[in-house]
Parts: sequence; C-alpha cells; structure tokens
Amino acid sequence: ANDMCITGSIDRSCKVWKVSTGQCLYTLRGHTDEVLDVAFNVSGSMIVSASADATARVYSSATGNCISSLIEHEGEISKVQFNPQGTKIISASSDKTCKVWSVDNGEV
Repeated sequence: ANDMCITGSIDRSCKVWKVSTGQCLYTLRGHTDEVLDVAFNVSGSMIVSASADATARVYSSATGNCISSLIEHEGEISKVQFNPQGTKIISASSDKTCKVWSVDNGEV
C-alpha cells in the first residue's frame, strides 16, 4: 500500500489509486449513499469506508473484496479509523455515538 491512495465519492463508491501512475486499480462499491470518509489500516492490507447510508464497510486492499459491513448506527457515519494494531475500527455518527468494532467479526 506504499504506492496506493483511496478516495471516497458522492457517487457512493471508493476508488483505489496507484499514486506513481495515477491509475485506478479498482472501484469499491456497496454503499447506498455518498462516502464521507475512508482509511487504510497501518499495514495497508485493509480499507474502511464510512457513508451517509449509516454503514461502514471493510475491504481487502489486495482484492477489493468487501470483508464485512458494519451496521449498528442510526445516522450517517462521518469518520472511521483503524486502531494502530489493526484489530479495531472506531466510527463516529450523526446519531451522536461512536462505536468500536472488531475487525475480525464486524461486531461492536
């Protein structure tokens, strides 16, 4: 992931880019509303996205496949981030809550 970056868009998708060439490696889909935040884990092996659809999604950065959907919030999720160990994700929502999720099983 040293040469990758990720973008989230109002078109409900995320794109993973190769920085050195500007090439789009793949498009991540699954959200039903705009993507508001995206982040890599420290090793770059996983991506998390946050959406106005009140869900967060975890993807493999190697394949672009969705690993899990994080569904517990009642409002849009504006921020997501992995912990330094890559075992947890924290999400912040307009429902006035933050949740800490297990990366392994997607549970709060």
